[in-house]
Amino acid sequence: MQAGSVSNPDAARLADVLAEALCTWEQHRGDDGVFTMALPLQGVDPLQQLPLLEAPHPFRFLWDGSPGLSLAASGRCHHLDLAGPKRFELAQRFSDATLARLIDASPDAPAQARSRVLLAFAFFAHAGEQQPQPVDAIPSVQAVLPRWQLSRHGRQGWVRVHGLAQHSGDVRELVEALWAMRERLLAPTLPSDNATTIPWHGPVGAVSSERPWQQCYTPALEQGIALVNQGELHKLVLAVRQSIALREPLNPLPLLDRLRQQQSGSCRFLWQRSHDDAFFGASPERLLSLRGGQLRSDALAGTAGQSDCGEALLQSDKDRREHELVVKAITDHLQHKGLNPRRPRRPQLARHGRLVHLHTPITAAADGHQPLTLAGALHPTPAVAGLPRREAMTWLRSLEPFERGGYAAPVGWIDSAGDAELRVAIRCGHARGHRLDLTAGAGLVRGSLAERELQEVGLKLAVLADQLDLQSGLRERAQTPFH
Repeated sequence: MQAGSVSNPDAARLADVLAEALCTWEQHRGDDGVFTMALPLQGVDPLQQLPLLEAPHPFRFLWDGSPGLSLAASGRCHHLDLAGPKRFELAQRFSDATLARLIDASPDAPAQARSRVLLAFAFFAHAGEQQPQPVDAIPSVQAVLPRWQLSRHGRQGWVRVHGLAQHSGDVRELVEALWAMRERLLAPTLPSDNATTIPWHGPVGAVSSERPWQQCYTPALEQGIALVNQGELHKLVLAVRQSIALREPLNPLPLLDRLRQQQSGSCRFLWQRSHDDAFFGASPERLLSLRGGQLRSDALAGTAGQSDCGEALLQSDKDRREHELVVKAITDHLQHKGLNPRRPRRPQLARHGRLVHLHTPITAAADGHQPLTLAGALHPTPAVAGLPRREAMTWLRSLEPFERGGYAAPVGWIDSAGDAELRVAIRCGHARGHRLDLTAGAGLVRGSLAERELQEVGLKLAVLADQLDLQSGLRERAQTPFH
């Protein structure tokens, strides 16, 4: 796009933006870095307009905490895929090095518009030895500096581009591409924010089935309950996978759009590696956030349906014990890292759609601490694994006949100021072509009852299944469990 192809006022503004970009680049001439620039724009919705962020690489990302930060991204400028026990440390190094090399022509942009490295971890650092490694297995950590970022907080939006620039012509091309993207996002033909711009094609439906998931889950569940009742474990969070063959490939964006209304307290997320591989969900659980040196982590354990009385959950000895194990483990891990965590004396009730959870926010001053180092200490919390951690992880390998992949693992971002947020990827699905995997788990402690845990897992699986209108079809034909 050339300046002469736009109206005179826009051409003048584009000329000013280009001059500013070239001046910044000249100041860093010879630096081995990535050029980046951001432009403001009003009234955009990253979730709705993610399809407009076209990039050569099919990678797409969504972080939708509306009415808080909403962030869409696409394409890859730099990326890292790796496995191993030092994955949190190496992901931190990659993030630090990548963000430090940026030549930023918009250094005064607000926090929502900062450059971000996007992060998705797998639950386990390595795939299980007893299971064959799937061809489509995900790396134990993926880190991406995207080509495009579109962010919004309140009404104010920003679009940002990242790209390699070895000479002034590269800078000019990036700025012109950024300007063209801004014009595309502001095109008057786009519906307003209140309209649904992502088409919903109605029920997706299941087309193949074997046994109900309960038949495969119950034996493992009974063994897990025996382990905690016998004292071998204090807690075990045992998951089940519900695999469904779909009539057509799934577009997760309409589902995430609907979850804005029904799971408004959660953070909707999407990690899409390719056109036919999308991991998505609506997580109510914050592993950690770091803002200006202040850390927050959420203990979220103890679950009931909305139809149940919240006070009964607060008075439940079993649920309170399960919750306190999680709170204590998080505070202990933070103390071992030299922090002084603070917590309320009693848990609160957190309502997310049809589910109610016991919730305790944990905060601490964390100046000088790297977010991914802290994340590595916290993951996995007893809310998604168990206690003692090492023994629980070993039993999960034995009792769960599938790879967890991204389920219950951290997903989120770290920005150029060192702020970060990571959610625990629960209430999630993984779509690969015509296959959809839904995963959910239940926390087992002494006194757990198999019938109640089956009901809890069913409620959690329904968070996404209900949005897809799968339940009616699955009542008629049972879904394929685990595999």
